[in-house]
Amino acid sequence: MELFYAYEVSGGMCLLDAEESGHCVRVLRHRAGDGIDVIDGLGTLYHCELTDDSPKGASARVLSCVPGFGGHPYHLTIGCCPTKNNERFEWFVEKATEVGVDRIVPLIGERSERRVYKTERSVRIALSAAKQSLKARIPEISEPVSVKDFLRMADVDAAMPGASPVMPDETTVMPDGTTVMPGGTTVMPGSDRASLRLIAYCFEDESIPRRSIKEVLEAFNGTDVTVLIGPEGDFSPEEARLALAQDYIPVHLGSSRLRTETAAVIATTAVYLRYL
Repeated sequence: MELFYAYEVSGGMCLLDAEESGHCVRVLRHRAGDGIDVIDGLGTLYHCELTDDSPKGASARVLSCVPGFGGHPYHLTIGCCPTKNNERFEWFVEKATEVGVDRIVPLIGERSERRVYKTERSVRIALSAAKQSLKARIPEISEPVSVKDFLRMADVDAAMPGASPVMPDETTVMPDGTTVMPGGTTVMPGSDRASLRLIAYCFEDESIPRRSIKEVLEAFNGTDVTVLIGPEGDFSPEEARLALAQDYIPVHLGSSRLRTETAAVIATTAVYLRYL
């Protein structure tokens, strides 16, 4: 199945840009009257008939559409610090798109070796990966933002209203987010939230234990998940404290020491497998 991306869908027509048109007409040799499949990048697949086979600006008439094509039953934001080697972060963007992610936020941490990141190539990589993996939605590649600004952004708070509910006075909230109810019953962190915020951070403070990401995800009953992955030098203690104050749950991804981009792909895959 070949997918093409339409930069505009209106009036029952899908319009392809020069790059997509050239691939469709020159490379794959489609001609007017051929059936082609087009995505809008927002989640809908269109079955079309090619009406204009110009290699600089092809267009196709919509015959039918499939909303939610190749989608997944969750909303995942991965905030990840770009690696010193650009290609490693771009590899993460490609693989995360193939697996299933909705938003990728390049984070600039206090310990980041890469302080500037341009998103143009990542946007193109995400488009290509979405088509290759048969997805109609292309993940959003946000502009870089500092870790602290991301944690403080009002829109993040509004999008993820996962504040812990008010508990009876007898309950105790442990440092890892586990709630101990009256009588000793424990509630796993994240299970009582509308959204889940996780930070993969190598805590040196033993008073702040980390849970397995698998264990926390399995206890979560919602579908809105955010995971933060730090740079090669990890998050700073101040960034970690701010994340914990914003209801982020500290998690680990297993016993192996992972590169930044590998950790980000593992986190993406853990969420994907949780909803299979």
